[in-house]
Amino acid sequence: MRTSARRPTVASELAIPVGPGLVGDLVVPGDAIGVTIFAHGSGSSRLSPRNRFVAEELNRRGIATLLLDLLTAAEELDRANVFDVDLLGERLAGTTRWLLGRPEVEGLGPSYFGASTGAAAALTAAAELGADLRAVVSRGGRPDLADAVLPEVRAPTLLVVGGDDVTVLELNRRAFERLSCPRRLVVVRGATHLFEEPGALERVAELAGDWITRCLGGRLPQPPGAAAEVVAVEPAARG
Repeated sequence: MRTSARRPTVASELAIPVGPGLVGDLVVPGDAIGVTIFAHGSGSSRLSPRNRFVAEELNRRGIATLLLDLLTAAEELDRANVFDVDLLGERLAGTTRWLLGRPEVEGLGPSYFGASTGAAAALTAAAELGADLRAVVSRGGRPDLADAVLPEVRAPTLLVVGGDDVTVLELNRRAFERLSCPRRLVVVRGATHLFEEPGALERVAELAGDWITRCLGGRLPQPPGAAAEVVAVEPAARG
């Protein structure tokens, strides 16, 4: 009996017809089970090595990824745009709707991975998309910038914060209480804002991969109405 070969991974640069025109890098593993759209933080870009590291872990798990810039190079010169969460969230939601209409990702459940201010954009877009979004992951995020819409987020949301990122950790604790969706706050002990410590980013990638995979499979991290969860973990062992 012959078995069909696994389809090859496809990578492409996309011109996205949202706003003034955006650019994104799409990777679709063979037999993908979902697609995660990345929103980076201020001072970064779709070329962020940290986000690409996480994206590669998701690709290994069979999850397609789109890393994109929500602002043009000219728009980024105005710092007000970088923190305009409504604008960024609107573009992210628009990109999601456009992407899901493409044949490369047809039928794949969408999720978001947001870092720093990009996490606020992801939560803003999640509130708009409602039940159409499967999951949200925030790495060192600023969910406080999306405070007004946090109670409207329906997608299961994972907040990952470094234990030594004291100010951002407090902001995430407050946002955690504002969320009413299935949610989890994970504190990576000894990690700072960029998770540059040995094993810290590996732990973020593992947590994100587990969370998104479970949500894509319909296995909610907790049943609706159950107590939310706050946990602390060590960085991943290296080597």
